Amino acid sequence: MSAAPPASARPSTAAPPAQMIHGWKRALAGLAGRLMQVWTRTLRITLSDDSRQLLAGLDGPCLFVLWHNRLFAAAEISRRFRPERPLHCLVSSSKDGAWLTAFFNSVGLRAVRGSSSRGGREAVSALVAVLRAGHDAGITPDGPRGPLYVCKPGAVVVARRAAVPILLIGMTYEAAWRLRSWDKFYLPRPFSRVHLRLREFSSAALREEHGAATLETALRAMNPED
Repeated sequence: MSAAPPASARPSTAAPPAQMIHGWKRALAGLAGRLMQVWTRTLRITLSDDSRQLLAGLDGPCLFVLWHNRLFAAAEISRRFRPERPLHCLVSSSKDGAWLTAFFNSVGLRAVRGSSSRGGREAVSALVAVLRAGHDAGITPDGPRGPLYVCKPGAVVVARRAAVPILLIGMTYEAAWRLRSWDKFYLPRPFSRVHLRLREFSSAALREEHGAATLETALRAMNPED
């Protein structure tokens, strides 16, 4: 998942068409995705009673919001707890995004191609259309390149325009590796336990100018560091 683009994005030229991969490259991305599926299905994901009740009460689509370094288990969470609503994620239109799109397709995620810098307005519109069509969407508000744990306004913009609730995701890993990436990405160890916490925000109650700060404070509290 990538961060939703800012509402003020006004590209001077039309966004280039999304790049795709084929043949052995697509097969390789698919193989990586299937390996990830095997890995994530070994995870023991626990959900508190209040979070489980919250999920049960969500009748329509929602916007999932989580930190970029907690992405690894997102597809599995969607598969286990929201199987009736495919999760759509914003992916760059670049060549790197083409690899990620093929990977996402193999793990059950749906890609919405766009960019947080180029073609930003089109990307917002695409995410809003997905939500209005009845599907879930996901955004990492500090992605794709940071700063770490700083929430950009895109999630609030998309949720307000689609008139859907925001579902914040907090994850704590009992055992995980940390990558040396900008976000210190979490890789939960196979067969380990993942504690999941959820919190709902009404998009109508979040003002675009202050909503990002509200979400950032809540996400930081829900995702304590080691």
